[in-house]
Amino acid sequence: MNEPVSHPEPRKPDLILVGDRPRPLVDGFMRRITYLRLSVTDRCDLRCSYCMPERMTFLPKKEVLSLEELYDLATGFIARGVTKIRITGGEPLVRRDIIDLFTALGRRIGHDLEELTLTTNGTQLGVHAEALAKAGVRRVNVSLDTLDRAKFAELTRRDSLPQVLEGIAAAKAAGLKVKLNAVALKGVNEEELPDLIAWGHAEGHDVTLIEVMPLGDVEEERLDQYLPLDTVRAQLEQRWTLTDSTHKTGGPSTYVDIAETGGRLGFITPHTGNFCSGCNRLRVTATGQLYPCLGGGERVDLRAALRSDDPETQLAAALDEALRIKPEKHHFRMDQRGAAPALARHMSMTGG
Repeated sequence: MNEPVSHPEPRKPDLILVGDRPRPLVDGFMRRITYLRLSVTDRCDLRCSYCMPERMTFLPKKEVLSLEELYDLATGFIARGVTKIRITGGEPLVRRDIIDLFTALGRRIGHDLEELTLTTNGTQLGVHAEALAKAGVRRVNVSLDTLDRAKFAELTRRDSLPQVLEGIAAAKAAGLKVKLNAVALKGVNEEELPDLIAWGHAEGHDVTLIEVMPLGDVEEERLDQYLPLDTVRAQLEQRWTLTDSTHKTGGPSTYVDIAETGGRLGFITPHTGNFCSGCNRLRVTATGQLYPCLGGGERVDLRAALRSDDPETQLAAALDEALRIKPEKHHFRMDQRGAAPALARHMSMTGG
């Protein structure tokens, strides 16, 4: 599973053509898909309380795609018009030899790939930041919900805040643009969100706040965790001057500029502000399962296509099927105490 990626130069599979070009990825609602979130592992070295239980059962390693298969899969998407790839997990940087995949995909930047990015919890960034920058990564998203060490340890069930802060500093030193992602949690970090935002902006980092999503059993009541971001914004506006921004990164965030901090703040609002109408992304798990919607159960097995006798044709057909079944929007609900999670699978399995 951990062999180096063996493709020294970009190559394109022979997919179904329209004229002399591969057919672009357009779903049934005429949304053009240009963004792939590719999970390389469901494993993580933290146990965030809103993401997974303490005793998480991870996938058998034999079920996970090899690095070469992940590369082949990514090139299939690129051939169909994907221009941005975000490597996700779990925690991507715990995967052995993962820099080989970044290096192989990085060779495509400036040709048919515009951007290669990463979402990480930051614990391994101190080790890998320079290698990521050398591979062609220019931006990373780091999950950071608190700057309080004791609270961080309680939230993640690991005392790793010093390593995360060192990783963020290493990323900045390597020239990577860092965006901090914080899940807004009622009664947990809501009082310190202004301090986290101010710290991030002072360090030159954008910050994005995220509403908690009801994915997987996490041993806690989701409704108790849920903090609507329209409430958070109203509270922030009592303190700072927020001006709506036209800035976009290709994801679901809407942004404001904060005059007093000089920084940018994003909001990801699956509950209070559905963003599905502009969805431009697909998610693929580390086992090759394509989920057209984070909040839906629809899926297509790309691993079977990759391992078939005719992978190019089968992958093209599988992608067409994913576009056909991609729903118009998710149907998350956070208004019923004791409700089962919207989906049984955890975020770490789908890819954050």
